Amino acid sequence: MKGLRIAIAAAAVAAWYQPLLAASDPPPGAASCSGCHSTGTTAFSISRLYGRDAEDITKAMAGFRDGSLPATVMNRIAKGFTDEESRAIAAWLAAQK
Repeated sequence: MKGLRIAIAAAAVAAWYQPLLAASDPPPGAASCSGCHSTGTTAFSISRLYGRDAEDITKAMAGFRDGSLPATVMNRIAKGFTDEESRAIAAWLAAQK
């Protein structure tokens, strides 16, 4: 029950904070994502990150970092970010439309 209340509170804060993130400068490291991950729709196989769920991005970064997700380059890139940095990048990317 406590976990549910925390999740609801976090969702409410995220919903309020998300427009601010969209207008803000990217956190350190986030700008480099667009080098491979397009900001629009393309024919390339690398997935678009703008507007994706922040939790999904955070989980993927953790999976690349610990080796539980297969990767060609992301495993090395993800190891350069802490959990906190990954969450900040994910929140910013999710807020972009």
